[in-house]
Amino acid sequence: MESMRKKKPRPRRSFTPEFKAEIVELCRRGDRSVGQVAKDFDLTETAVRDWVRQAESTTVSATG
Repeated sequence: MESMRKKKPRPRRSFTPEFKAEIVELCRRGDRSVGQVAKDFDLTETAVRDWVRQAESTTVSATG
């Protein structure tokens, strides 16, 4: 029955643009999957994918 207890949600964390850029760069290198980078840094895969998507759209709008 104890395993049925809900975990307390983790407080929302905030990350600096520099940290996000570092994570995006690690994903772009290609030696680790997005999921592995997320796991290595205790992040959600969804957040990392969003950061990569945002970085790509920022790059496209800056060069276009």
